[in-house]
Amino acid sequence: MSPKGAAAVSNAGSGEQLQDVVDRLQGEIAELRRSRRRLVEAADADRRAIERALHDGVQQHVVALAVDLQRLARLVNGDPAAAEALVDEMAAIVREALTETTELAQRIHPPLLEGRGLATALRSAAESAGVTILVDVPSAADYPPEVSAALYWSCVEALSSASPGSQATVKVRGAEAALAFEVEVAGRHPTARLDRLRDRIEALDGRLTVDEGKLGSRVQGWLPLSR
Repeated sequence: MSPKGAAAVSNAGSGEQLQDVVDRLQGEIAELRRSRRRLVEAADADRRAIERALHDGVQQHVVALAVDLQRLARLVNGDPAAAEALVDEMAAIVREALTETTELAQRIHPPLLEGRGLATALRSAAESAGVTILVDVPSAADYPPEVSAALYWSCVEALSSASPGSQATVKVRGAEAALAFEVEVAGRHPTARLDRLRDRIEALDGRLTVDEGKLGSRVQGWLPLSR
């Protein structure tokens, strides 16, 4: 082959390699756009869910209490016994409203995560989901807030796929400026839930893998402790 022919072949090979790189980058950019859109849609859905919870729960309790206060004002002097019974009913409404408010606050940012740590917050979330959980988390774990939050919500997302009354396992390990975690549940993860999980982890430069079998699923993730 002449030098010109060899150069042409070499240039063709380089051109193909360059095109492969361009195609790969375009694919990554497209996936980043899809991921960003999913994150925005998920945030919007969360806000709408919180709005519905406030409207259908706490707000209705407040309206009921306002009506009961008017009734109470009329009963205090005329029928003390009925007034006392109404006060008991109002106290029950207040307790229910406080419970719903606490649950709503936990959906936004769980106080236990900052106050008592990751393991306690995860056990509380599993109890609310009706799942028995085995938590293996370093007792002295002290991670950056954004990493703890991402890990917590990722585990909660994975636990939400567990069958009611089943057992789940959460393991967390720190190694070399990174954090690895694993969640095993008896259940399968819907595609939309896996997308949320992956988007949450990859937004912090982490990685996520999912293995699903007949008996359950294993979610494994990795998060850097600094970016």
